Amino acid sequence: MTGTDEGREVGAAERAGLARLLPPAPVTALPPGRHEHHRERLMKLIDDDTARAQEHAGARPGPEDRAGGRGGHPARPRLLRPSFLAPVTALALAGVLVAGYSARDGGPGATGDTRSVSQVLHRISDAAGRNEALPVRDDQFVYTRATGREVDLTSGTAVVGPLKESEYWFSQRPGPQKKLGLSRTDGKTMPVNAELGDSEGTRPGLSRPTYRWLATLPTEPRQLLDYLTELTPKFAGEDRDHAVFTSIGHLIGEPLLPPDTASALFEAVALIPGVTRAPDAVDALGRKGVGIAREDDRSATRTEWVFDPDDLTYLGWSSRLTRDTEYGEKGGLLGDGAVIERAVVDTAGVPPRD
Repeated sequence: MTGTDEGREVGAAERAGLARLLPPAPVTALPPGRHEHHRERLMKLIDDDTARAQEHAGARPGPEDRAGGRGGHPARPRLLRPSFLAPVTALALAGVLVAGYSARDGGPGATGDTRSVSQVLHRISDAAGRNEALPVRDDQFVYTRATGREVDLTSGTAVVGPLKESEYWFSQRPGPQKKLGLSRTDGKTMPVNAELGDSEGTRPGLSRPTYRWLATLPTEPRQLLDYLTELTPKFAGEDRDHAVFTSIGHLIGEPLLPPDTASALFEAVALIPGVTRAPDAVDALGRKGVGIAREDDRSATRTEWVFDPDDLTYLGWSSRLTRDTEYGEKGGLLGDGAVIERAVVDTAGVPPRD
């Protein structure tokens, strides 16, 4: 491999690592069943990068440190076009107004508020637990309508696309499924399928969080955090705490959540080191609210979740660079999203308003 080829490989691995650490965004999103597939491929890229670094430092990597490519060659990256599913959550279900939480009444968004991030997360948790549990049958679909912008890193710099609106219908059937639902963007409806070549289909889990599966999660915060940490795939050189923070972000952002599960998730987030408040957080629609954030020094990214300042329902998210990198300048947008509508429907492809 020439120096130029090696430089391209390293650059591709770095871009892949950054793309993997960003939260899910909207518009032509990867179906949930494909997230794990790309995680595995990206893990090989990062492991190969680690092995090269060890070789340059004079260390001889063992078999467990080498990439999974054939014939001793590193796994080649696919053309990456990260497009992330816009978050949607059960926290926006009932529009519950939580007394004392409003910025007007000295709540978490109030000027001069000195509450710690743990206190704010506890209040968000309490608000989530007050929502009414909706009945969701196995033969129904969780419908979400959201908007946001995707980011393309294939050119070596972050190219943010236009704001687009998308709709999704996610199947709630238990067990492995090959047909996971439908997505619709710009009037074009596409199936959401399991992994290509997967003979069994995608099981409920982190990559396919059905309402039934979510209801089985532990509701004791420490147990829940430990369990999700075990489920979150491990990758060489990554910030483990940020990986778990991102996994929880997928859960609070994508599906409808049982109230007890939603409440426990926010208490679990309070246990993750490095989680902070974000007073200036805004979603893709420019809605400002109560912000919860975490920075990942390795990828130079900061991810923020935004909650309504009045009732603490989930609004959306955004992600930006925390320092100048080859992908862009400090503060550069890496994607965002905003919830518009969510519901439970009987038929895929039919919005609740119809």
